[in-house]
Amino acid sequence: MAAPVFDPTQDFFQLLGIPARFQIEGALLDEHYRALQSQVHPDKFAHQTEAEQRLAMQWATRVNEAYQTLRSPLNRGRYLLKLRGVDTQEETNTAMPVDFLMEQMERREAVEEAARRSDVDALDALQRRLQSDTRSLQQQLALQLDDENHYNPAAAAGTVRKLRFMEKLAEEISAAFDEIDN
Repeated sequence: MAAPVFDPTQDFFQLLGIPARFQIEGALLDEHYRALQSQVHPDKFAHQTEAEQRLAMQWATRVNEAYQTLRSPLNRGRYLLKLRGVDTQEETNTAMPVDFLMEQMERREAVEEAARRSDVDALDALQRRLQSDTRSLQQQLALQLDDENHYNPAAAAGTVRKLRFMEKLAEEISAAFDEIDN
């Protein structure tokens, strides 16, 4: 059994056979990933030549990378912008609306305070609010990337940067829960 022939120039959406959009159907992504992974999984090529095994390993790795990228809304938004030639400048552009930055600082302080007090209820409330705000930003990003009437790559890059802040805060909340549990 030879490894399926893939075009290495395919982007992740093409590779997984789904539309290049921010809003994707998670079940369809999962289905296409599993089907493709079953074709290229290295175990299927254990009795093949070394070259075929190496190729299967490369494609399995690429399929996994595509799936991991597209299943994360932040990474999917970042990837779509990259495909469209837009750099999100997450490492170099620190310009953010002042009110957004102030809110993030207040949230971080609230997380630190809740962790210090081992206040699981406060952390829970912060997490729920963060999840709600993250969903709102993701909906905004979907408009900025998918809706031709609202398509705005510069604004989308700003939204991706905001989502990165939210992701870091979610990690801090998770770490605070872990600290309380230990």
